[in-house]
Amino acid sequence: MCHSLPTVAERVGDGRERQTSAQARRRIARAIAEIDHVLPGTITVRLGPCGKPACRCHGEPPQLHGPYISWTRKIDGKTVTRLLTEEQWADYKPWFENAKRLKELTAELETLSLVEIDGDPRWRRK
Repeated sequence: MCHSLPTVAERVGDGRERQTSAQARRRIARAIAEIDHVLPGTITVRLGPCGKPACRCHGEPPQLHGPYISWTRKIDGKTVTRLLTEEQWADYKPWFENAKRLKELTAELETLSLVEIDGDPRWRRK
């Protein structure tokens, strides 16, 4: 278990501040604990025409090819793209959503921590 220093609100704040800050941190920790798989990167779903002039994709209305589902991410500083099948996309979509949720929760925890640090009376105010 990760131990942390008591927050400013826990040391010097009133009971309401202490409870709100602690509750927010516990809520974030519970939400993070529920996250299972995460996949980094972005997904792009596209439809498109081919190069055959007589193909249905050039008709009126056009019936484009696809969907082509691309997963792009960085590996060792290089951009890598993989094409996913519709079945893979259905299976992995929650993992991409989990990655987004994890980033949101981390940002929320960072914001909460910054608010607490800004309230520390030991920082000199000008």
